[in-house]
Amino acid sequence: MKVCITEKPSVARDIAGILGANDRHDGYFEGNGYQVTWTYGHLCELKEPADYTDRWKRWSLGSLPMLPPRFGIKVINQESIQRQFHVIETLVAAADEVVNCGDAGQEGELIQRWVMQKAGIKCPVRRLWISSLTDESIREGFAELRPESDFNNLYYAGLSRAIGDWILGINATRLYSLKYSEPGKVLSVGRVQTPTLALLVQRRREIENFRSEDFWELKTIYRGATFNAQTGRFGSEQEAAETAARISGLPLRITSVQQKRAKESAPRLFDLTSLQVECNKRWGWSAEETLRLIQSLYEKKVTTYPRVDTTYLTDDIHAKVPGILRQMTPYAAVTAPVLAKPIPKVKRIFDNSKVTDHHAIIPTGQSPAVLVGNERQLYHLIALRFVAAFYPDCVYQQTTVEAEAGDVKFKALGKVIETPGWREVITPGKGEQQSEGGADDSSGRVLPPFTEGESGPHEPSVVKKQTQPPKPYTEGTLLRAMETAGKTVDDDELRDAMKENGIGRPSTRAAIIETLFKRGYIRRERKSITATDAGCELIDTINEELLKSAKLTGLWENKLRQIERGSYSAADFIAELKQLISEIVLNVLSDNSHRRIEVVQGADQDGKPAKEGRKPKATTPKGEAPKRERRQAVRKLDDIVCPVCGQGHLLKGRTAYGCSRYAQGCTLRLGFDTYPADLTPGKLNQAIKKQFKLSKK
Repeated sequence: MKVCITEKPSVARDIAGILGANDRHDGYFEGNGYQVTWTYGHLCELKEPADYTDRWKRWSLGSLPMLPPRFGIKVINQESIQRQFHVIETLVAAADEVVNCGDAGQEGELIQRWVMQKAGIKCPVRRLWISSLTDESIREGFAELRPESDFNNLYYAGLSRAIGDWILGINATRLYSLKYSEPGKVLSVGRVQTPTLALLVQRRREIENFRSEDFWELKTIYRGATFNAQTGRFGSEQEAAETAARISGLPLRITSVQQKRAKESAPRLFDLTSLQVECNKRWGWSAEETLRLIQSLYEKKVTTYPRVDTTYLTDDIHAKVPGILRQMTPYAAVTAPVLAKPIPKVKRIFDNSKVTDHHAIIPTGQSPAVLVGNERQLYHLIALRFVAAFYPDCVYQQTTVEAEAGDVKFKALGKVIETPGWREVITPGKGEQQSEGGADDSSGRVLPPFTEGESGPHEPSVVKKQTQPPKPYTEGTLLRAMETAGKTVDDDELRDAMKENGIGRPSTRAAIIETLFKRGYIRRERKSITATDAGCELIDTINEELLKSAKLTGLWENKLRQIERGSYSAADFIAELKQLISEIVLNVLSDNSHRRIEVVQGADQDGKPAKEGRKPKATTPKGEAPKRERRQAVRKLDDIVCPVCGQGHLLKGRTAYGCSRYAQGCTLRLGFDTYPADLTPGKLNQAIKKQFKLSKK
């Protein structure tokens, strides 16, 4: 019997239908020599500190750093997960062969390997590796199953990532919480989230410290065209006005007219990050929302695997493109010109050397009729980008006209599209064609015909402007900054080169941003994102550059990619992180500054604190302090008196609230199932008073 293990029930159903395993049992399908079962994403996880030794159960500076000699895994302690794991364990015990049908990526490989290891598989294992969930793709994948050993390095990279996050995340969080936070409150520190927060803190400081300065520019209008003076900015209005007055009576003479024919290629196909950026720019969608939608499109079989970091297709896809375009019947009007002649195989689209696990996100050709709401909008964006990629270049005429009036030189730029090419299918989003010159840049304007040597009257004028601070991050620009380790890069080629050193992976960046919102370290201000006071304080407190440097964290990411390629040792990577956390612990314990960071409790999804904790005590303006009821409000867990012993205060554990006098025998335990972990201290206090008041009656 062959046992196939998928990552979710819906995929198991699809694969079972194709394999003929049509008999439904509890936790699996069976038939035609196959048993098809599933996980629910992560069934297993790395052991927690308390699983290794009782000494690590209690948070203590003396127990740091916690470095197990050998990391272990365990099945997550939930009834549904334990039950499904038992099904898998039973099936593989009698299997002749196991087929790993997990998500075809690093995390998917890690999820399945842990389950198979814990289940104690003894038979051979092969891997299903596909880029879409269409019936055709699944059949092709089963016809070309690959040995499990082909993906060992992918697993080692995923394992190294998970262990690295454990070493830094758990140790640094305990270290900074115990050293700098108030009792019962956690300061969350992580390998990816902390440098991401540092980017936002740096941008907030740049904006706050920016001092705007006035400057003046000289322009003139000749024959309806606007010419910009090449003298640059003027530091005073008087200087600019004097220059304008000096040339106002002089004719403007055209000294040079240059016309250059240029081409513009279609935009690249989408990888996950560029798709998230585009959706944020067009519709304001969060990175997490876009990821949720594109995952749904993938599971509905209308687009290919989404968690990719390349904008290229493999050479073998070239032969399949005509078939995909023919199946896209709702887009027949724009696909017909492409299908009318052979599709060229150009390096800008097809390049095996630029693809590792999966190619760019494209339609599969399956009907999008099953899509609803924003799913349709997202599919339309991807479909048009795919079709446009095979259209001719946009051809335009670039005109540069130089002129002078007296000793002042001027320039005007113009652009006229001759052949729209791919622009017949899509038009760039708002702001995409605006250059660094700003909103008044004239490079895209149509100019009248000029002749070298002509001259005539003109209308000079002085325009006042101000220097502008850096723009706050949006989710789109933050994703770009994470991808390029904090560097602002617009060029696609340079961006590709820097992906190796980016922060995090495309599939995890959205979750990192959401984590920072939930921790109260960042908040939304309309479409922008900014660091909160607590986020700034945390970054200020962390003196270890490796914990908050986007560039250095990007180098770690590069090492993980090298592990995936087999050119770097996973053992060396883990050893480096163990050495690093040991040095960090020593440095923090040596700090005698006695600083304290207050984190606002109860942050909602937008990073906005709930009412009880809206203003941290340390930052409340003096004018609001006299209000007695505000001073008496419960703002932190140690303001809540234990309802059992009446002497201790509340502490927040991993699964429940407890009492600070638990060591003295207090038995209070308030499980998160009844008292949710995300309750604000004020609301938690109200719930406790209400419950214990009722219990006394």
